[in-house]
Amino acid sequence: MHQSRDYGIRTIRARKNHRCYGMGLGIMILDEVYPGFPGDVRNASAYPFPIQYEIVEGVDIPALVWAEDKSPCLEPIQRAAKKLERMGVRAIAAECGYFAYFQQAIAGTVDVPVFMSSLLQVPLAQQLIGPQKVVGIMVAQKQFMTDAHLQAVGIQPDSNYVLAGAEDDYECPEFAKLWNANTRPDPPQANYDKAEADFVAACVDFYRKTPNMGAMMLECTGMQPFARAIQRQIDIPIFSWGTLLDYAYSVAVHRDYYGHV
Repeated sequence: MHQSRDYGIRTIRARKNHRCYGMGLGIMILDEVYPGFPGDVRNASAYPFPIQYEIVEGVDIPALVWAEDKSPCLEPIQRAAKKLERMGVRAIAAECGYFAYFQQAIAGTVDVPVFMSSLLQVPLAQQLIGPQKVVGIMVAQKQFMTDAHLQAVGIQPDSNYVLAGAEDDYECPEFAKLWNANTRPDPPQANYDKAEADFVAACVDFYRKTPNMGAMMLECTGMQPFARAIQRQIDIPIFSWGTLLDYAYSVAVHRDYYGHV
């Protein structure tokens, strides 16, 4: 909180078309009203770098995830990304792993790095564990995760991964209370302990049913609050939105090193 300034800064100059400075990550969020536990991308309080949100107007979970035709989402997402870029963010991310569908389009829209989905980490995880093991990808709803989503972030079809759905292969009702407009209460609310117990049990079962799993990828932004609890049960690398955002910020704003010899 009380760091010294960067003494490498002697002269300041404007960055191309940027209005604000000292910015961190710009995060596009869905046009939905529900809370997120600390660690959820929707909750800025747990992150050690500045976050600037922008609502993708008119794009909600039914439009992004459930709808077969996703083309109406493109223009609002591009508009939100461009606004964040003008604001001055150093990189752009999104709230939901299903934004993977638009990775290529948005990366071609702005001039800052774009991290549209936690699933961008899957090819890296595959390289880390080797071809004889698989990456277990836990998504919110497997029925809506298509090859188009996966290929857009560099995941090769029929490569070493396996999918499971927290809400369709398993029962995680606390998630539905937040993310399903047809079933969530008014106001949307969820219990942390119940959500953790259900989700950790689902991930442990997924792991045990996949004996050659070498890493697990948590697709949804609401899953990483429970990542450490999962790792206490299954001692393998866990990738999440949290690990991606840490990486994204370190790429866009590389830290200095202070020490001694």
